Amino acid sequence: MSDYGHDLVFGSFVTPSGGDPGRTVGVAVLAEQVGLDLVTFQDHPYQPAFLDTWTLLSFVAARTSRVHVAANVTNLPLRPPAVLARSVASLDLLSGGRVSLGLGAGAFWEAIEAMGGRRLTPGQGVRALEEAIEVIRQLWDAEARGGVRVDGEFYRVLGAKRGPAPAHAVPIWLGAYKPRMLQLTGRRADGWLPSLGYLQPGDLAKGNAIIDDAAQQAGRAPQDVRRLLNIAGTFSARGRGELNGPAEQWVQELAELALGEGVSTFILASDDPDDLRRFAGEVAPAVRELVTAERDRSAEPERTPEPERTPEPELAPQPTAAPPVRPSRATVTGGAFAVVPTPDDGVRRSDQQVWDESTRPTGPAPDPNRTYTPHEQATGAHLVQIHDGLRGELAQIHDLIEQVAAGEIDAGAARSHINTMTMRQNRWTLGVYCESYCRIVTTHHTIEDQSFFPRLRARDPRLGPVVDRLEQEHHVIHDVLEGVDRALVAYVGSPDGLAELRAAVDLLTDALLSHLSYEERELVEPLARLGIA
Repeated sequence: MSDYGHDLVFGSFVTPSGGDPGRTVGVAVLAEQVGLDLVTFQDHPYQPAFLDTWTLLSFVAARTSRVHVAANVTNLPLRPPAVLARSVASLDLLSGGRVSLGLGAGAFWEAIEAMGGRRLTPGQGVRALEEAIEVIRQLWDAEARGGVRVDGEFYRVLGAKRGPAPAHAVPIWLGAYKPRMLQLTGRRADGWLPSLGYLQPGDLAKGNAIIDDAAQQAGRAPQDVRRLLNIAGTFSARGRGELNGPAEQWVQELAELALGEGVSTFILASDDPDDLRRFAGEVAPAVRELVTAERDRSAEPERTPEPERTPEPELAPQPTAAPPVRPSRATVTGGAFAVVPTPDDGVRRSDQQVWDESTRPTGPAPDPNRTYTPHEQATGAHLVQIHDGLRGELAQIHDLIEQVAAGEIDAGAARSHINTMTMRQNRWTLGVYCESYCRIVTTHHTIEDQSFFPRLRARDPRLGPVVDRLEQEHHVIHDVLEGVDRALVAYVGSPDGLAELRAAVDLLTDALLSHLSYEERELVEPLARLGIA
């Protein structure tokens, strides 16, 4: 069992089809719009049905602003490493540090030979790849003295000038399966990138062991090598096998791969927009939260039970779906309770009211003489963090609506499409973002209702009325989200729909911000007092 502690990354593996270039680019752009972190393309330069991968990566990088891009993986026998190093560094500089380098030793040797490449044996391919990594790293090391010198068996670079240096430390990921490639990964690479479909049961554990051992022999730590995984599957109502079932099944299986096999980057091979939306909006946030909760639980020190108190039964950690969040405003220290709930500023955007706030019950008053350890306060601080993420995303929706109204977003589409097509693209972009956000909120509330709130009720029945009210408000917010969905449909179908959409999002803002503040006010202290993780 291995967990290397890396932050989780979720990406897409898009087919670089040349049959409909606009759709290929559109799927890649969608990956950014729905919140994925990474877009990758296979690299087979001998395949005439595919767009050239490095040209495509450059085009996609220009059409996006946040998502990282990479070849999955680069066909080294047809990409001379010295030229490849400068291509990668150039694109990294142009994109603001958003490029990673996947490398492979080569396959399909007949096709490589037909394109002018050299056929290599497996052993030669590994040696050539190691030489290529040395060439690439030396060229990127622009501050070192002298020229690049690698007098290898396959690559000879004798005095080439160094540079340009990339905008950031570009990671090198190797597509590896056999022992020699895995050992090279441990010695020299920053990541291991296999495909789940090519692995047999136990191969991840075996590969990790080989990489870890090689890394340690090279004076590195196993944590220096990120573990990535290409995955494929089917979203369905009922489970029918590995990664074939509802989103909840995907969440559990990917969390097990993260915690048990050390995988920290999941790259979904799919060109289906709905798959990408579900992967980004339903699976990724819940996996992040589940893995974070388990890591926090595993890091908890064993506590001596307090005298004259019956120990609470140990409960398994529960997943809470939320997007990546900003650091909490609270500074958690020992002593007095230090987690500050977010106050309700009383500002309301909408004339409509979805509930009577004056009827909200309150929980028991905190004991003014009680002190709290940093560990006890951590869960309340984490709840504030999750809510801050939702608040930040909500602010982005408002900003996005104003950009759409002003016609300021998607400059790339504006240059390449007629006015009507640009407007359609702008509206579609907004719709995808709002849809993804609505799913995140709904998933967060569902998991609270099913696991988090019952634990509060069980440990302190006095919180029952508060929990009941929070659950009731979840249902109201769900109805408000449905109103946002209806407004999105109206906006896409009618040029007069923006006012309705603004009104729906204003009502969502009033309801959600009020609800989050109420929940924090009533729950952050009980979470610490009751020791709920």
